Amino acid sequence: MAASSKKRVFNFNVGVLGHVDSGKTSLSKVLSTVASTASFDNNPQSRERGITLDLGFSSFCVDVPDHLQDLVTSYDKIQYTLVDCPGHASLIRTIIGGAQIIDLMLLVVDVTKGMQTQTAECLIIGEITCPRMMVVLNKIDLLPVDKRPLAIEKMRKRMLKTLEGTRFADCPVVAVASKPGGQESDEHEPMAVVELIEALRNNTYIPDRSTGGPFVFAVDHCFSIRGQGVVMTGTVLHGAVEINDMIEIPSINENKKVKSIQMFKQPVERIVQGDRAGICVTQFDPKELERGLVCNPGSLPTLQAAIVCVNQIAYYRGKICSKAKFHITISHETVMGRLTFFGYHKNSGSNTPITDVTNFDFTQEYTYQEELLSKPKAAAAQDEPFPDKQFALIEFEKPVTCPHHCVVIGSKLDTDIHTNSCRIAFHGTLLEGITDVKYKEVVLPKIKIYKTKLKEGQVERVSDEYTVIGKNLFKKETNLQIFTGLKVSLSSGQEGMIEGGFGQSGKIRIRIPNGLPADIVQRFSGTKRKNKGKVVEENTSQDQEPIKIFLSFKRYLFDPEKSLKQL
Repeated sequence: MAASSKKRVFNFNVGVLGHVDSGKTSLSKVLSTVASTASFDNNPQSRERGITLDLGFSSFCVDVPDHLQDLVTSYDKIQYTLVDCPGHASLIRTIIGGAQIIDLMLLVVDVTKGMQTQTAECLIIGEITCPRMMVVLNKIDLLPVDKRPLAIEKMRKRMLKTLEGTRFADCPVVAVASKPGGQESDEHEPMAVVELIEALRNNTYIPDRSTGGPFVFAVDHCFSIRGQGVVMTGTVLHGAVEINDMIEIPSINENKKVKSIQMFKQPVERIVQGDRAGICVTQFDPKELERGLVCNPGSLPTLQAAIVCVNQIAYYRGKICSKAKFHITISHETVMGRLTFFGYHKNSGSNTPITDVTNFDFTQEYTYQEELLSKPKAAAAQDEPFPDKQFALIEFEKPVTCPHHCVVIGSKLDTDIHTNSCRIAFHGTLLEGITDVKYKEVVLPKIKIYKTKLKEGQVERVSDEYTVIGKNLFKKETNLQIFTGLKVSLSSGQEGMIEGGFGQSGKIRIRIPNGLPADIVQRFSGTKRKNKGKVVEENTSQDQEPIKIFLSFKRYLFDPEKSLKQL
């Protein structure tokens, strides 16, 4: 009875993102009543430099809002866990990691400056990872009192105009001053924070959560408590865990027993998807797990490579080319990855429609792409239709542990942070994780990615009405055996088949099953004449339009036998 009488709290994760010095941490402090072990610039460098360098966590509780009463009748309170993300450009990988655990994003904007480079990058990250957003126009105390309402309204309209083409169109915009007078001042009360909390309550929803499936816990801080064990603080991404359960720490390949669990200093027996908690386990070196994932034993794969369904970020200005290396953020890790792009065309003669969008189809054929395409670029290249789906094979420089179907983000984090350009290049969903260390020999040959090749040569001469000799299709050192039997077409309209090589210079013999017209035979057969007692051939076609030979075929990128297939 005692256990059932305890009040139950529904946890709702709110990310606080924005440009550096927009007032995110001040806002989190004003809102919060309970701080975790990692909150409010706990890092000594953060306090010294006056900026957030890591994820900070804190919380506050309110009564369940009226519009959720029927859905959460078993809960007494809504707990808002605030994830304070750093705003500095160099810490974008930390921002991406934090954004993947939130249910709603507060985009904090300095009302005197509006959208800035990192504000835009936070907006992009939010579009990729978060279903809902609110805009907070902070520092309204810096506006002249007589012009404040007009300036706020002007910025509100500007922000809504910016968001028109995003998933956050018409999102709520609230104007506040979290720290009137600046960081050093404690003389003034925050402005309009009550209105912000009310707006947050009105925009709270029930996220799609499940206690089923394997337990996955995103750890953001890890520390040892003498005599008790190691505490891992983080957020439950999937499933649930209870005291005395065994969990795996993949990064050190060890299993540990759950000794106790706390949610913001309150002991609990069990946590589920969406909960923010601290898990105490038996002792290990906490330096081996500063950030990462823990899970049910054996439930998370460690990947050498991955196949991802991808989309380009419209604001990224550079090319995203195959064979290039990008920073890949997958789950809560960021590593370098080498890219190979390919596309699926449902109207291809060899393809059938893809019906399963959650897994990669190894039976289909895919076209190799020199770069990831955006629709404007594809429209400019009128000779190539835009693919129905685009994929990337990502080969990691070091293995990564992650859940199935997680979000993948590609960035150029080595770009100069002082340039006014977006560094987030593409995003996607993991469809196929490749765990085999010998994947290049075992897995890649199963992926049917092909390059379309078109070779062009000329008819040199005609041996008879059914046979021509071609030149300039191949080099002298080319292995002509692999091309024997392939079909070719002539610019004069005839179809033929390569019978084999002719001589040692890369020339080929082509069979024309339906024969050549008499005028072509006459042009390219040549006439015989005597020259100082020697019989030579005189080709009468030199001054006429040459007949071209066209050969088109597919070459599969990962085929170890380098075989060809006719188009």
